[in-house]
Formats: sequence, C-alpha cells, structure tokens
Amino acid sequence: MSFISESQLANYRSRTRIFLKSDIVFLNESSTRIKTKPMVFLSHKHEELVILQDTIAFLNTEGVDIYVDWMDEEMPAYTNANTALRLKEKIKIANKFVLVATPNAIRSKWCNWELGLGDAAKYIENIALFPINRTHLSFSNAEYLKIYPYIEYENGNGKYLNGASISKGYYVKAPLVNGNKRLTPLKTWLTS
Repeated sequence: MSFISESQLANYRSRTRIFLKSDIVFLNESSTRIKTKPMVFLSHKHEELVILQDTIAFLNTEGVDIYVDWMDEEMPAYTNANTALRLKEKIKIANKFVLVATPNAIRSKWCNWELGLGDAAKYIENIALFPINRTHLSFSNAEYLKIYPYIEYENGNGKYLNGASISKGYYVKAPLVNGNKRLTPLKTWLTS
C-alpha cells in the first residue's frame, strides 16, 4: 500500500477554499440534503485539522457530501457514552466510510473503534482507507489494515493482469484472497 503525501494532498486545498461548517452535512435522517449525492462518514484524528481540510477538499472534487462528527451540532459538547451511540447511528446512515489513515489516526482508540463500526456496518464494499503519510513509510503494528480497500493514485504506468494499461487517477484497491487487487475508479466506488 502506498500513501499520498501530505504535500500532494495539500494541492487540493490550494484549488478550493477552506471548508466551512456549512460544507459539512449532518446526516440527519430528516435532513434536507440532496440524497442523489453519496454521503461519506470521514473518520479522522481531530488534531489533524489541515489534513482534514485537504481531505475534504479532495473528496469534494469527487462530488460527495461529507460528514465530520465534531462539526455536528447534535453531538454532545463533551465526549461521553451518548457520543458513541450517535457515532454508531451516523456510520450506519452514511453510504461510505473513509478512514483518513494517518499514523496518528491509526494509533487513535476512537479511529480504530470507528473503523470497527464501519467494518460491521459497511464492510468491504463501502469502506476504504485513505492512507496519508509524511514519509511514505508503511504503518507498523497495524497489519490488520491490509484487509481493507484503500484509496491510491495510479500514474498511468501500471498494467492490469490482462496487459491493459491502468488509466491515470485515483482508485479504490480492494485486496483479493489470491493476493491480487480489484481496482475501482474512486468516483465509481463513491457512487456505487
């Protein structure tokens, strides 16, 4: 699994404005949001605001609505058991679950707990990791992450098993039992 670097991700921030609270969808079941757009629950480390802003800018270019828990006015002001119950509800309502997989997020108890909930509620078809790292190093002590699909950029030089070229762009790569990966263009995955 390769990682998008923080500097690569920052390129999306420069193309878009910084997100505002009004850019985040609250995932209320009675919400007036346009439901033709897919909804992504974004699991992330709260202290990584710049990475979060860049990830939101990146996903916005793919035409999705994004849910960020701490911007949801319905969440309790202080973390408690009700926070956990509300997060479970929000993960179930979302169409897709994406973990912004930074080294800090991987070490976070909350992000790992949310990933477990996402696994139970969405499993392989609707869950993906978005690995972000400063140095392109792999995550140690997190081998369990290798079972999940992940978002990765293809530069156009890769080949499918049949020899056909893989087009340039972002893909969700799902590990298969035989060691190969199933590639789905990110935009297709987000809307499926």
